[in-house]
Amino acid sequence: MRDFPSCFGENGVQVADASCSSVVGSKTSQNSVTCVYKCKILGKSCLITIVWSKNLMGQCLSVEIDDTSHQCICKVDVKPSLFSKRKGSKCLEVNSSKIEVFWDLCLAKFGSGPEPLEGYYIAVVFRGEIVLLIGDLKKEAFKKTGAITASFSNATLISKREHISGKRVYGTKAQFCSNGRTHDIKIECDANCNDDPCLVVRIDSKTVMQIKHLRWKFRGNYTILVDGLPVEVFWDVHNWLFGSNLGNAVFLFQSSLSAEKLWTGQSVCDSPVFSWSCSESFREGSNLPGLGFSLFLYAWRNE
Repeated sequence: MRDFPSCFGENGVQVADASCSSVVGSKTSQNSVTCVYKCKILGKSCLITIVWSKNLMGQCLSVEIDDTSHQCICKVDVKPSLFSKRKGSKCLEVNSSKIEVFWDLCLAKFGSGPEPLEGYYIAVVFRGEIVLLIGDLKKEAFKKTGAITASFSNATLISKREHISGKRVYGTKAQFCSNGRTHDIKIECDANCNDDPCLVVRIDSKTVMQIKHLRWKFRGNYTILVDGLPVEVFWDVHNWLFGSNLGNAVFLFQSSLSAEKLWTGQSVCDSPVFSWSCSESFREGSNLPGLGFSLFLYAWRNE
C-alpha cells in the first residue's frame, strides 16, 4: 500500500516509495491486484494488504498486516514454488498472541488477471476469531479454522489498486460501499485517434462521464453518483497522449461519505476540470473524515 500514488506529476503518477518506482513499468507491476482492508487486531485498528500477482513462474500471494502508522506487524508470502499446493496455513506470534493465516485455492478459478474469481478463501484469525475472510468458500473457511461463526467481524475494504490493459476499452469491477452491489466499470478512449480524443466512463453500461477536448483536459476530476453516494473520479491520461507507448494512464475512483459532497447535476460534457496537485493529495489508507473506498486503476495500452 505504501507505493500507492500520492499525486499526479508532470509525467503521470509519482510513487511514495522510491524502491517501487523502478518496477512501475515492468511486466510484474502490470499483473498485480492490491486490496487493503481495515480491521481490528490487538485492540487497535490495523490494515491487512492482500496482493495477488502473476509472473512467469505462476501465481503469487502476499498477506501483510500493518498498524495504522504503516509499521509491518507480520507478513506471509506464498511464492510460485509453493503455490502448486494451493492450500496451507501459517501461524505467527505477535506480542505473545497468535495470528494465523489460512488459504485454500485448490478450486480457484482465474480470469485474465491474477486475482481469483471464485472457488477460494483467505482467512486471518486472531484469538480464535476471524478478523478477515475473503472469497466465496466461507463455510470451508470456518470449518478449517475452527472459528466460531458468530465471532466473524466484517473487515472493510478501503482501497484497491489494479493494473488493467486494453487497446481502446479498459474494464474492471468494483463495489463502492460495503452494502452496495458490484458494478461493471468501462473506460473508453482512443488515444491514437487523429481527431481530438474523448474519454468516456461507463458504469453498468450507462455513461456517467464524458470528457471532450482531452488534449486540453488530460488531467482533471469530476463527481458522479453511484449507489446514492458521490464518487470523485480523477484521471491522468498524459502518458497516453504525449508520452511513450509504454506509458500508462491513471484513474482514481474515490467514494465519499461526507454530506458536504452532494450531486450537483452539472452537465458532464461541460464539467470543469481541475488539476489534482500534490498539495491536494492524500495518503492512501489513512482514516480521513468523509473518505470511503478508493479504486486506483493503472491502464496500460496494448500495441
